[in-house]
Amino acid sequence: MEIKQSKVAVVRCDSYEPDKVQDAIREAVLLLGGFDHIFEGETAIEAFGKNAEILLKPNMLYRAAPEKAITTHPEVFRAVGALLKEEGYNNLAYGDSPGSPVPGMVKTAETCGIKAAADELNIRPGEFEHGTEIAYPKGRAAKHFVLCNEVVKVTGADGKDSAGIIINLCKMKTHQLERITGAVKNTFGCICGINKTASHAKFQSPEHFARMLADLNCVVRPTLHIMDGIVAMEGNGPGSGDPRPMYAILASTDPVALDAVFCRLIYLDPQLVATNTACMEAGVGTWDEEHIEILLGGVPMQREGAVITEDELEIKYAAKDFNVQRGKDFRGELRMMRYFRSFIEKKPVIIASKCIGCGICEQTCPLEDKAITILQSGEARIAAYDYSKCIKCYCCQEMCPKQAITIKKSLLSKVIDRRWKV
Repeated sequence: MEIKQSKVAVVRCDSYEPDKVQDAIREAVLLLGGFDHIFEGETAIEAFGKNAEILLKPNMLYRAAPEKAITTHPEVFRAVGALLKEEGYNNLAYGDSPGSPVPGMVKTAETCGIKAAADELNIRPGEFEHGTEIAYPKGRAAKHFVLCNEVVKVTGADGKDSAGIIINLCKMKTHQLERITGAVKNTFGCICGINKTASHAKFQSPEHFARMLADLNCVVRPTLHIMDGIVAMEGNGPGSGDPRPMYAILASTDPVALDAVFCRLIYLDPQLVATNTACMEAGVGTWDEEHIEILLGGVPMQREGAVITEDELEIKYAAKDFNVQRGKDFRGELRMMRYFRSFIEKKPVIIASKCIGCGICEQTCPLEDKAITILQSGEARIAAYDYSKCIKCYCCQEMCPKQAITIKKSLLSKVIDRRWKV
């Protein structure tokens, strides 16, 4: 398979001050040739010109304040919308299917600050509350998806003419199942409501889940990906980690290349990220640094005095101490350890002092026979696991609004992880 050269723009942005964010995103887009060049050749653009619908797809995992770094920051959303309008693209919509279908997309957008930015720019909410089943017989893992209706309309996934294009506004974060969540994983929010939960139950391993995401990206195929890495999330992501300034806006038409550059920023081997390898195999994009051109803009980014120059592909200024899972786990040298999986795999655990017994974890568990339930302990309610049922999808950890679930490794796992760190 011939691998095409991909470009990833990396522009420094040291705060969410509106003018700085807009300037950084403008520069990133211009490094890729500008909106008109990026959109050139898209079916809807050829048919409708600048009247084609542009759907902005932020990360809105659940209702969370912007400063928690769980969701795409509203200033990033606002900047992209404003820049599109400057260029004459006025038919704009936005949407995401949050991890929990309650209280709905618009209410979630309100808490995340996205709705206020959208209202200010007259960007309408798309139809993300209902879905349509779309067949994908060529899928390696998934043969069909239930996509949100707005996504179906824009992409023409139902066989009708495409009405527009998607711009993927992803967040730079860690992820307990896939190590990171970035451009590739953000398309998961195109799947409607509880069908995402069903996907976790069906595609349980990181590799199987990644192959499903690769199939999804073949169906949805956003035209442009812009990553909010000004303040990222490290550690117990994607919803319970710690904000970590990374001062970067990344942009690319290749979601795999963008995620691969994110990996290099945090010194994570991109081959260890299942979404990268699955998507490259499916022809979505490339993680191979030999086929990625990094376009730097703004002030050169610095970490501990090391500065990247324009002709370097290997990023050397990034955060070596970024808290992300770098161990090889069950890959490579550790393949023989699969027989000891139960002794070395991670598991979610409850932080009793933080748990309020809200029941969101139980609702989120994709199993019909729930692996986590809410128990009454005196006057308090607290979540409890039945690990014999748990499939280690970490949906509960992802959706906990109080960061009351963390991921624990066994002592043996920690020893192995230190021994085979990359």
